[in-house]
Formats: sequence, C-alpha cells, structure tokens
Amino acid sequence: MGSMDSKLRELIQKRIDFLEEHQHTLVIDADTHLTDIDHIPDALREKYQRADNYYQGRPLSLGDILTEMKWAKVDMSLIWQNPATTSYTEDKKANYTNLLQANEDIYKAGLQHPFKFIPSGWVDPKALELEDSKTLARICVREFGFPFVKMNPAQNAYPIDSPEVFEMVRTITDLGAIPAFHFGADTPYTPLEGLLKVADTIPGKPVLGVHMGGGGAGYMEAEETYTKTREAGLLNPYLKFVHSAKRDTHMESDFIAYTLAGAPFSNNIMCASDAPYGRMSWNYAGFRAMFDTLQDAAHPDKRLRAYPGLITDRHVQNYLGGNMALLAKEAYRSILKTNA
Repeated sequence: MGSMDSKLRELIQKRIDFLEEHQHTLVIDADTHLTDIDHIPDALREKYQRADNYYQGRPLSLGDILTEMKWAKVDMSLIWQNPATTSYTEDKKANYTNLLQANEDIYKAGLQHPFKFIPSGWVDPKALELEDSKTLARICVREFGFPFVKMNPAQNAYPIDSPEVFEMVRTITDLGAIPAFHFGADTPYTPLEGLLKVADTIPGKPVLGVHMGGGGAGYMEAEETYTKTREAGLLNPYLKFVHSAKRDTHMESDFIAYTLAGAPFSNNIMCASDAPYGRMSWNYAGFRAMFDTLQDAAHPDKRLRAYPGLITDRHVQNYLGGNMALLAKEAYRSILKTNA
C-alpha cells in the first residue's frame, strides 16, 4: 500500500500520544473549516476584505480560528477546507489543482499547530476526474497524514450512494483512513438510505456522518431524517456522527438516546460548530448549557426522570471532546499500520 515519510509518522505518533494522554480532558470541535487567506480566489477577495456583515461561508483564517477557540474554551479543532473558498470550474484538472492546494493549506496549519488541530482531507469525485480524486485521497493520507477524508455530495450535487462514491470510500478505507460525509437533509443527494448503503460497502469499518442529518435543511423538512438517523445509528456501532448545523432540540434527544443505549453507541456522537457556518463560541456555550440542564434532576424529559443521574460528567466530556479524541486515535493508528 506504500509507506509514509518517517517525519510524518513521528508527527502522527506524537498526536496519538497527546490524544491518549489528554483524551478525558480535551474539548474538541469536530467540524471546522479553515482557509488560507492568501489563497482566496480573486473573485471572493474583495467581498472578504470589504464586507462588514456575515455571509455564508465567510472565511476563517488561522488566526481567526485560534482566537475563536480561545473564546469558546476549545482545546483542539478538526479542520478541513472551506468549500465556499475553493473554486470549481468546468476544467476538472484545474479543480484538482485548487482542491490539492486547499488540502495542503490544512496540512500546513497542522504542522504549525500540531496539538491544536486534527487536520483532515477533502475529495470530490464529481468536480475531479475519479482517478484524480483517488490520487488526492492518497496524498491526503500518505503525504499529509489525514485521519479523515471527507466528501460533500450536497455541495456538488452527486448522490452519496453513487458508484464513484463507493470507489472513493474503498480507496479511503484501504489507506487506513475514515471516510467522512456531509450528511444532511438539506439536499436530496444525502438521504439516510444512501449513507447506510455506504456503510454496507465497508462492513466493520467506521463512517463519519457530519451534521447527523442537519446541514441547511428547514426544521420541518429535516424532522424525519433526524428521527430515522437517530434510530439507524443505534443499530450500527460503526456509524459515527458529528453534531453541527442541526436543531438543538434534536441534538438533545440524540444525547439522551445514545446515553441510554450505552457503549459503544454513547461513544459515537460528538459536538462541533461547523465554523464558519456556525459560531464556535455560540455553539459551545450552548452545548455546555444543554449538558447542565440534562444533568439537572428537574429536567422535563421523562426518560431522564426515569434514570436519575443517567448523564455523568464523563458522558459530557466524551461528547465535548473525548469521543473525537478516541476516534482520531483509532484512525491515526490505522493509517500508520496500513502505510507502514
């Protein structure tokens, strides 16, 4: 399967050791998008420099995200590229070059701050030629050491259960990494049934569903996806979910249901902000307040009243960071073993 540079292996091992030592204290934002401001496309540069108001996907620089982490009391962030600042054209070779650069920017940020970030990759089997997308996945894992490689079928309008996606999933898992997906009810391209088909192609191996059915969907339109996803995740221990860009009341219900189910399911969901699409300081203040109320004996949910003390401090810490630390450790160990 090929091998890794010895310095990269050493860096990955140091990250494993760090996560091992601090797993039960770290707060980790499991979904953030970082942009090297020097590489913003010219068409977006003026908008970025002049806009006083927020706009969808407004870039976060390295300094921006580190400051936001400090405000939010977040110790580490999983970072990947921001699709709003990576230009696609009809030229698939140019798209490959642009997406490679975006991934390389993430890699370099991880080198600068090896214990603040879990740098992760991004591929696109539609915007790129399939073989180029596979090549990019290999670079992401073997040259950059990324433990997760993500696809966003909603962004570029391709079905999550298409043959090209299945090929990419096998490529990513063969490299030892974990395939990740934008998984939301915001477009018809990422239904739960499609995610389940992806999981069926790699039985016994984890798949990471970012947003757990959320994304940009309307509240009523997403309700069925939220409920079915919660139920499906409690049947398959290899389905892992990141809570970001999702309605808070459904996230609360997920935390209760997964805690009731116990391990390994209670290890399978984790908190995130989707920065810059969500504000990290806002989201983590909300998560902490949510967990405070979930641990309150007067909480109105009947399930909690039936199981007093159900959600412990350890559960809370796992949801805030421990679960991602555990999953990242497993992925890092897998890519070291696979690419020995």
